[in-house]
Amino acid sequence: MSDVTIYHNPACGTSRNTLALLREKGVEPTVVEYLKAGWTRPQLQGLLKTMGVKAHEILRVRGTRAEELGLTDPHASDEALIAAMIVDPALVNRPIVATPKGAALCRPAELVLPLL
Repeated sequence: MSDVTIYHNPACGTSRNTLALLREKGVEPTVVEYLKAGWTRPQLQGLLKTMGVKAHEILRVRGTRAEELGLTDPHASDEALIAAMIVDPALVNRPIVATPKGAALCRPAELVLPLL
């Protein structure tokens, strides 16, 4: 089992590019298609803690119902965002890569390099 995990959306160019970059560097990550697998509260909380960010920083707005749900409001709590992300996994921006060195939202794909 790989110690590198990519939370991946195969329909996303940036996600595909990040996966390709990992493989170019000789890393075969565990690929989690989060739109199919979904998220759990502990999983999202753990990733946020490892990344050192708040849920707003991984919220995907484009192509989602984030605005309609009031999630873009700066006063929306992390708990509200996490709850919404569990119900609708597409609200999480991608790709997120986790390694023993940390985790990051890798937009652009080159942001994965410091994690290797």
